[in-house]
Amino acid sequence: MSTVLRALEFLGLSIWLGSDIFLSFVVAPGAFSVLASRDQAGAIVGYSLTRMHMLGIMCGFLILLFRVVRTRSLPSLAAPAALCILPMVVLTTISQLAVSPKLAALRVQMGSIQATAADNPLLAEFSRLHRVSVGLESGVLLAGFLALYLFVRETAH
Repeated sequence: MSTVLRALEFLGLSIWLGSDIFLSFVVAPGAFSVLASRDQAGAIVGYSLTRMHMLGIMCGFLILLFRVVRTRSLPSLAAPAALCILPMVVLTTISQLAVSPKLAALRVQMGSIQATAADNPLLAEFSRLHRVSVGLESGVLLAGFLALYLFVRETAH
């Protein structure tokens, strides 16, 4: 049973990292290069980001639950590998609950990002929040890669 739970921990982290990588390096660039307008591409990416965030938060909680069940120890959540999952969940939650809604509201206010004048303060705020969103996702990826390394290292010892 321990091996199955360990595999589920790895699976949860793999799904989360894989979805983040796929969205960042395939879906987003593809949407912006294939679709007719930046507004359409942004809508697809926003939709996908929301689903990815929900999946990531769910995976994070399941990873930690599987760890506690596997080790039969709440203090196992203080291990370095498990401690990487917490900031992943926190950063994802901040992105989903604080940043994404503001980006969506700005999209509605502007009507069209593509047609909005470059000097419009709404567009400037949108660009700033987009950088924040990218920074949060980058933090999730970095913590995820570190968690993966630490999970493998735990298994090797």
